[in-house]
Amino acid sequence: MATADHAITVNEAMELPALPPNQGVEAMKDIVFGSSAGMAGKLIEYPFDTVKVRLQSQPEHLPLRYTGPLDCFRQSFRADGFKGLYRGISAPMTGAAVETSCLFFSYRIIQDALRATVFPGVEHLPFAALLFSGAASGSITSLALTPIELIKCRMQVPSETFGAQPRPLALVADVFRREGLIGFWRGQLGTLIRETGGSAAWFGGYEGVSMLFRKYNLKNAPTTATSTASNDGALFIHQQLIAGATAGISYNFLFYPADTIKSRLQTEDISLRQPGAQRQTFWSVSRALWRQQGLKGMYRGCGITCARSAPSSAFIFSVYEGLRSFFWINQHTSPRRRRGMFCFQDYCI
Repeated sequence: MATADHAITVNEAMELPALPPNQGVEAMKDIVFGSSAGMAGKLIEYPFDTVKVRLQSQPEHLPLRYTGPLDCFRQSFRADGFKGLYRGISAPMTGAAVETSCLFFSYRIIQDALRATVFPGVEHLPFAALLFSGAASGSITSLALTPIELIKCRMQVPSETFGAQPRPLALVADVFRREGLIGFWRGQLGTLIRETGGSAAWFGGYEGVSMLFRKYNLKNAPTTATSTASNDGALFIHQQLIAGATAGISYNFLFYPADTIKSRLQTEDISLRQPGAQRQTFWSVSRALWRQQGLKGMYRGCGITCARSAPSSAFIFSVYEGLRSFFWINQHTSPRRRRGMFCFQDYCI
């Protein structure tokens, strides 16, 4: 009898960590809202991304074709018009939807897993755990992103094989014919480094600045309960935009050399490779670029990249948070109260 009682006591005391309910609904929100935010941000930043890739992809053994971002923009606009700056946007739009939805989805899932295992009962994870969640989500996303970026880069920098107007399907067929299935993951190491470190910086920059703003709001909050944003921890719209812009700059600046090397690998025209020549690798490209152009070559195009990533990331975070909050309000308020309400996180105006 004692043994039975003891067994019952042990079973009742055991409590396995459980993830939050409604994971399917939350996952669908991450996918839909993340995709929408990513595609909207890509429309804003794509012309700048085209200029960035063309600056990065200039061969180190030839005279520079472009002297800087403005010169590259002028030459590109003169040659192809405004449409040329959006060349190859179909693949990046798909990539933006996949990347952003995967980032937000995996970022939340990893946080939930940490709360269920490493930090049980903790509502707000420590900053180090947020950085880890961002890095892990970036490493997962890199696997889906590399093939899409390969096609995007080759469309932005046409090779001798296709001339001036390569088509996505033609590029896909050419990569598969020349390099096989593994050829679509050419530049994976560069994407992995950029996405792992960059996503930690992206989410870390956003969360870090958001924490500073919350402390500022709490310190300067009035004694009366009149400021919803200060009392419930949500941010004002302009603060959220600043946090998103900081995230974008952090993501691009800190790991920009990895992106430069990746772009060079992915835009290499293998049809021009000498017979018997050894295939370039991430490390061989990085050594050659460092010998020829040094740190300046590694960061070529970084200025325009940070300039376009600031508004783009601000827009992405605001759209994502706005959509989540808007649908949360719709589920928890009456139609009369919802009318005329626009929400960011828990702050409604």
